[in-house]
Amino acid sequence: MTLQRMKDLRSLTDEELLRRIADDENLLLRERGVAAMGGAPPSPGRMRALRTNVARALTVLSERANAPREARRP
Repeated sequence: MTLQRMKDLRSLTDEELLRRIADDENLLLRERGVAAMGGAPPSPGRMRALRTNVARALTVLSERANAPREARRP
């Protein structure tokens, strides 16, 4: 799992971003389940990468939601 670039995320539509967030959160849930049962995750850095990818995608969605509001400011 590699970190997604903001440039690539900004080129996606809102639906694609939401789908990607759901997929990453599902993978993160599985990784947390393995760790909670006492097993070592196959790739310890994967959990961090998944959290970062979710945060970046949510940031892009938030930027889009706030863009019209910022345009109205003097």
